[in-house]
Amino acid sequence: MNAFHWPQRVTVREVGLRDGLQSIARTLPTAHKLQWIQGAYDAGLREIEVGSFVPPKLLPQLADTAELVAFAKTLPGLVVSVLVPNLKGAERAMDSGADWMLLPLSASHAHSLANLRKTPDEVLVEIAAMVEARRARGSNIRIEVGMSTALGCTIQGRVEVDEVLRLLKAVLALGVDRVGLADTVGYADPRQVGELFAQAREVAGDRLACGHFHDTRGLGMANVMAALQTGETRFDACLAGIGGCPHAPGASGNVATEDLAYLFASMGITTGIDFGKLMALRAQVAQWLAGECLHGSIAQAGLPKTLRTSEVMA
Repeated sequence: MNAFHWPQRVTVREVGLRDGLQSIARTLPTAHKLQWIQGAYDAGLREIEVGSFVPPKLLPQLADTAELVAFAKTLPGLVVSVLVPNLKGAERAMDSGADWMLLPLSASHAHSLANLRKTPDEVLVEIAAMVEARRARGSNIRIEVGMSTALGCTIQGRVEVDEVLRLLKAVLALGVDRVGLADTVGYADPRQVGELFAQAREVAGDRLACGHFHDTRGLGMANVMAALQTGETRFDACLAGIGGCPHAPGASGNVATEDLAYLFASMGITTGIDFGKLMALRAQVAQWLAGECLHGSIAQAGLPKTLRTSEVMA
């Protein structure tokens, strides 16, 4: 058996401005969101999901996404992502100048109906239309499909691996640029994650390019490690561990960005994140979201003395 070699570098995408704020009833002022983007950039994060082009009446918390994209695109080297649920949202994403649009595809039939009012196969038809719209426009925007509930669903329960792989093959055949797998409701365990990511990589190769984990039941970081050991090197995370899916009860608590930054730093894996600046941003966001339930072990315990500053800021 060949020895596993840890990656030298891992990319962390901050998704708190979308996946985090959509689960919080209050609407954060746009000025605070702009400060959040700037703070995350100053802390070394180079991929940020800034919002979603959904109807404002459904998620008023995200109604200012176009303005956030415009600001984020002024920051050199920042890769700007937005989530889009349908063709109209994709057209707005292309107009906005975002680098990536993220298209949700539920592996769970029940979750897909609750979230998008379409079956997974109907969503595939919509994704095909978005890919065609990009081609017709000659747009440079890239397309990532995030397969939600790929490891279990609070509505449906078990999600079969064969169904995940079937949908994965189908969406790749449409010509999307990359795919990710998400444990939307925090049901997964490390063995399950390792097995699914390994099988998915056989299908998708390097186009499998993101792991999205929730810490709802305390296994988020362990699941990140399981995916890492299959070769995954891009992960979503939310500052202060906020977030969840409005249509998936019990889905609160993404893995915390600061905990993920510490995990990789402790292992000598480069992320480019400045921990001091990241924690200063967390403190600011905690003030803006006073009264909300925030998470994160490092925010409570601090860094160990054994962790060198050079490791944290690598």
